[in-house]
Amino acid sequence: MIRLNEVKLPLDHDDDALRNFVLNKLSITTEQLVDIHIFKRGYDARKRNKITLIYTLDLTFDNLDEDQVLTRFEDDQLVRKSPDTSYKYVAQAPADLEERPVVIGMGPCGLFTGLILAQMGFNPIILERGKSVHERAKDTFRFWRKGELNTESNVQFGEGGAGTFSDGKLYSQVKDPNFLGLKVKQEFVAAGAPAEIIYVSKPHIGTFKLVTMVERMRRKIIELGGEIRFETRVEEINIVDNQVTGVTLRDGEVINSKHVTLAIGHSARDTVQMLHDKGVYLEAQSFSVGFRIEHKQQLIDQARFGSNAGHPILGAADYKLVHHCKSGRSVYSFCMCPGGVVVAATSETEAVVTNGMSQYSRSERNANSAIVVGVAPSDFDNDPLQGIALQRKLERNAYILGGSTYQAPAQRVGDFLKGVEAKPYGDVEPSYKPEVTMTDLSTSLPDFAIEAIREALPAFNKKIPGFAQDDAMLTGVETRTSSPVQIKRNADYQSINTKGLYPAGEGAGYAGGILSAGIDGIKIAEAVALDMLKASSS
Repeated sequence: MIRLNEVKLPLDHDDDALRNFVLNKLSITTEQLVDIHIFKRGYDARKRNKITLIYTLDLTFDNLDEDQVLTRFEDDQLVRKSPDTSYKYVAQAPADLEERPVVIGMGPCGLFTGLILAQMGFNPIILERGKSVHERAKDTFRFWRKGELNTESNVQFGEGGAGTFSDGKLYSQVKDPNFLGLKVKQEFVAAGAPAEIIYVSKPHIGTFKLVTMVERMRRKIIELGGEIRFETRVEEINIVDNQVTGVTLRDGEVINSKHVTLAIGHSARDTVQMLHDKGVYLEAQSFSVGFRIEHKQQLIDQARFGSNAGHPILGAADYKLVHHCKSGRSVYSFCMCPGGVVVAATSETEAVVTNGMSQYSRSERNANSAIVVGVAPSDFDNDPLQGIALQRKLERNAYILGGSTYQAPAQRVGDFLKGVEAKPYGDVEPSYKPEVTMTDLSTSLPDFAIEAIREALPAFNKKIPGFAQDDAMLTGVETRTSSPVQIKRNADYQSINTKGLYPAGEGAGYAGGILSAGIDGIKIAEAVALDMLKASSS
């Protein structure tokens, strides 16, 4: 196959435009062009009233010497041989392999670690402290409706991980030379995701579809010989002479294994404390804190797409913003959810945490995203546990500001910028459930964060007119953008001081979102499989 990059066509091009472009570009006949496969489709909206679609195409031919075509276009960087994007398993478990790898956590990273290990025949045991995704969804919606929190089954804990109750975004900036991200998306499509996620530049799935998909992937793991235990909390990692020997569960059961993957997510604070106490090497890493901001989705659509707002290919508009403050801090948008809602995302009692969520349709009235400020390890003396302490302090303060009922503190942007008493919400109705309490947000974050956000919002308003309008809503607090610790690992993906322990995904500091977590899970599965084969043959 031959790949054409950067194929640019008008937003409303006709059905024959792609074929005609290829025929003219390569100077071939229509009989020679057998198939056009869209590898990727994005858009350029810098001229919002003249939006261009940008394609990457893989072409199949008949009666055509592809090498001659490539020679003709050897000076054209946009015409190249299509790379091999198929996934290749690195190992296959021998029939007499007795040891079974253990995976702790069943978010996107743990899910893909377990799935790939199962596909290679290693019969993983996956331990998830939360419930199955269907039961977990019941607990989560009960909390949103009634404020009844289950600390082991919520937005953070349970099958599918935090990504299940999110926008389901499947794009990432991680380098992916082996096309592992494509493997992630292909498995999602096999589990029921829309086929378009394979090629659109900013694919997303939405919560309701994710719930069904995760259930199907679980069944696939079990059919392949994997074992999954829900409501199974790991109390201790067993280590002898810097070598993992297994895990001890809350009920005292010991599961022996010299290959344990830590895919615990960014909110398993008790597990991080246990690892620290056991001497597993951790480092503090940067994270961010801030608020969720909400606007009418229509405002964002008009600002980004102009007269093309509402076009079915474009869908609900998103944005990505960053401002570098005079103080040296950076403020940026994070986890933007077009046509979504702000949700309660705490996993601890007497704490308020916000996150964003969208369904596949992205049809809710508001757009929301986090507006957050970077926090560096130097802000808490590089102590790997002090970042968690700061998160907890802010979350518990938000609980009090909200009225100590899991309502979230909120304020209109205009009042926040002016530093005046909070007034009732106006044209933008806050979407957070259970409810919000209108209050002064100036004491909800450290002073440096409040100062930075107040500087950034007017700057963002210059990029998206109306962004800092008086009636835009701020809801606090957003604290779990990423893990405040990194569990350091070597090139073989094992902990730098604990052999057989594989820190993985967001909780270990190696991913940031569903796609990158899935990619990391595949890498971990490959590393575990190769090490198990090595150990079994020695």
